[in-house]
Amino acid sequence: MVDIVAPEEQEGTRSVLKTWLKKPGDAVRVNDPIAELETDKVAVEIAAAGDGVLSEILIEEGADVEPGALLGRISDVPAPSIDHAMQASVQKPAAPIPAPAISQANAQLPPGIRRLLEEHGFKASDVPVSGARLSREDIFAEVERRAKAPAAGVMRVPHDSMRKRIAEHMARSMQTAPHVTAVFEADFTAIAANRAAHKDAFAKDGANLTFTPYFVAASVAAMKAAPAVNGRWFDDRIEIYDDINIGIGTALGEKGLIVPVIRRAQTLSLLEIAKQLTDLTERARAGKLAQSDVQGGTFSISNHGVSGSLIAAPIIINQPQVAILGVGKLEKRAVVRGDAIQVRPMAYVTLTIDHRAIDAFQTNAWLARFVEALETWPAA
Repeated sequence: MVDIVAPEEQEGTRSVLKTWLKKPGDAVRVNDPIAELETDKVAVEIAAAGDGVLSEILIEEGADVEPGALLGRISDVPAPSIDHAMQASVQKPAAPIPAPAISQANAQLPPGIRRLLEEHGFKASDVPVSGARLSREDIFAEVERRAKAPAAGVMRVPHDSMRKRIAEHMARSMQTAPHVTAVFEADFTAIAANRAAHKDAFAKDGANLTFTPYFVAASVAAMKAAPAVNGRWFDDRIEIYDDINIGIGTALGEKGLIVPVIRRAQTLSLLEIAKQLTDLTERARAGKLAQSDVQGGTFSISNHGVSGSLIAAPIIINQPQVAILGVGKLEKRAVVRGDAIQVRPMAYVTLTIDHRAIDAFQTNAWLARFVEALETWPAA
C-alpha cells in the first residue's frame, strides 16, 4: 500500500484539492499525475509514488487540504476487489433529471394550487414536479429559481477555487497588517540606455531583458539601506534574511495573479536574473510552475505600470512578508535638472510596508537607495 500525501510545505494560504486525475480502480504508474491541488498562487500536480491501482480516495474534490495530509492510497490489489461502496462515495452524483411537467390543465388542480400559479403567472407545465403531484413547494422553488436567474444583460461568473484563495489571502493581509505606502519618482534614463545596448545580446542568450530585472537588482542594492525590508513578521519576532528571494507578481489574465520567486537574487548578475525571470514567467502563463517556484519569498515586486496605472496604493503585502514594491507606468515627463527643464522617462515607485515591522525612516531610506541604483546604473 502506497500513501498519496500532500506536500509538507505550503506558501500563502491553504490548499484545495481541485481535481482527481484518476478514479478508484484505475491503474497508475510511478510518477503519473494522480491529483491536482490549488492555492491562490499555483496549481500543483501530485504524482504517484509507486505502481499499482488507486484503491482509496480520502479527500474529495473541493475540500481543503492541510500540509502533509493523506489524500488517498495506491494498492497492488486488482481493480475488481476495490470496495464498491468506497467508489460510490467519491463519485459525483448525477445531475438530477427534472420530472416531467404536469400535463393537467390548471382547472383540474386544487384551488390553492391554482391561485398560487395565477399569482405568479405560471401554467402548471411551467413548474418541475418533485413528487407524485404539483405542490406548493414546487411552485415556491420555481419562484426562487427564477429570482436567482441572471437578468437580461448580466453575466454571472462563479468564483473558481484560485479566485477564492486570492480573495481570502488579500482580505487576511489587510486585516492583519497596517499598510502604509510611500511614493518616490524614478528617472529611467540610465536603465533605458543600458537595456537598449544589451537586449539583443540577452535575447541570443535566451533572456528577455525587460525593466523588471533592473528592479530586482536595484531592490537587492536597497536592502543594504534597510535590511528589515527583507523580512517576515511573526507574532513574537521579525525574521530578517541574508538571502533575498524576490517574488514577481505575474498576471494570468482573467485567472488572477501568481508570484514566482527568484531565489538568492543577491548572488545573480543582471543576465542571470533576466534568464530566471523569462523562464518563470513563461512557465507561469503556461500553468507549469511547481509549488517550489512560489515558495520562500522574502520580498515582492508588483510591476503594475505595464497595465497602465501610474500609482497603486496600497499594494497588498504578501503575508508574512513586510513590504512590497510597486512600479508605475513609464512615461515621458518634464523635469528640472539643474536650471534646465528636460524631458525624461519617469515612473512613480512605491513601497508599501507593514507598519508593525517597518517605520517611515526605513521605508524612505530603502526607496532612496532603490531610486539611486536605477538612476546611476553603469553606462553601457
